[in-house]
Amino acid sequence: MSLGLAMITSIMFLILIIVTGPPIPFAFAGACTYLVATIGVNPLILMPSGYNSIQAYVLIALPLFILAGSLMSSSSIGDGLVKWLECFTEKIHGGLIVVSVVACALFGAVSGSGTATLTCIGSVLGPKMQERNYPKHIYAAVLCCAAPLGLLIPPSGIQIIFAWSCNVSVLGCFLAIVGPGLMLALLECIFGAITMRKYKDQLPPVTTRKPIEWTKNFGKTTVSTLPALFMPVLILGGIYGGIFTPVEAAGVSCIYALLVGVFLYRTMKWKTIKQSFFESGVTTGVMILLVLFACIFSRILTQEQMPQMIARALTSVSDNKIIVLLMVNLFLVILGMICDDTAGTLIAGPLLLPVVTQCGLSPYQYAAILGVNLGMGCITPPCAPFLYLASRLFKCPVEKIIPHVGKILLFCYLPVLIAVTYWPALSLTLVKLVMGPKFILFPFS
Repeated sequence: MSLGLAMITSIMFLILIIVTGPPIPFAFAGACTYLVATIGVNPLILMPSGYNSIQAYVLIALPLFILAGSLMSSSSIGDGLVKWLECFTEKIHGGLIVVSVVACALFGAVSGSGTATLTCIGSVLGPKMQERNYPKHIYAAVLCCAAPLGLLIPPSGIQIIFAWSCNVSVLGCFLAIVGPGLMLALLECIFGAITMRKYKDQLPPVTTRKPIEWTKNFGKTTVSTLPALFMPVLILGGIYGGIFTPVEAAGVSCIYALLVGVFLYRTMKWKTIKQSFFESGVTTGVMILLVLFACIFSRILTQEQMPQMIARALTSVSDNKIIVLLMVNLFLVILGMICDDTAGTLIAGPLLLPVVTQCGLSPYQYAAILGVNLGMGCITPPCAPFLYLASRLFKCPVEKIIPHVGKILLFCYLPVLIAVTYWPALSLTLVKLVMGPKFILFPFS
């Protein structure tokens, strides 16, 4: 078997195993075994390389952010964010839809996990919206599509993995996704507000308070939810202000969530804490195994010059930058539909980075493009973990949610994807301002 055919077959073999349902680390292990057997790579060289890769300091942030997300889901931090945001939308028909999107953005910004975001904010807002007669299929779709904001607003677990696998700055990747994340959140808020106008007759009447009454209520709510509101300020301010590294910020978020849940809100008991640590440990173990085998697989592909082969194949179709980037996005969309976000990042990050840099893109712009694509993949069948989680969480059939998810993909995600691909300033402006032009390999000005 030729080298090129073996490489392509191994990727198809990997995708086939993932689609059929076994644990994803085993899928990568199977693909590695296939390559060792077909092209004669020495496994004695690969295992030390994989072991060294999982010792990277930056990967310590992953289990800490996973634990922080679990602890915040068990405390009342998400509930506090929702109460505070409701003060601003009480005069809007369907205001809880807007609250849900912004709450997902804020919660995702401190948990770094889309799954934790959907579970926590959904469990808080779902009963409230059902009680107020919101259409279940609408709010299930909006929350499902807002959950990936946890991947697109820093700190983001997949951006940590991307930075590690592509040897770029974690802070640079965090800064690159701020613009696309905020743009997506804004579009989803607009979509939700417009959609809910059709159902305003079945919703409760909007609250009308005098300015003095609203100010008193806002002040009271702010004081009661101050511990929850301070968390995004602490974590994000610490990272961007240079006080914490991303790893240190992850540790601080765990300690802060634990202290707030136990001593201030008093919603966390020993049993809850124990369960959070147990679930986080299991998730971390699976993720580290995934990183180990994915790194070995990536090492084989890189060693055999697979990225260069893909670059030549794409540029042979067209040397037009717009067409090549369109094909890259198409590949990422399909990959996101069949892989979870972590596996997709580990496959596409190092594999396509040489292709996009050859087109003149910065690695940080590619990090943002990858984040948007994998966020879309989280809500697009057949994989679509957030879609199925939302269906279970809100007890709403998937077939009723999908049409509205499709509209959000068309009117919210697609414009953001086009903008982040062909408008470099959206993702690179903050990187340039905070880190300086020298950190951008291909400045846009």
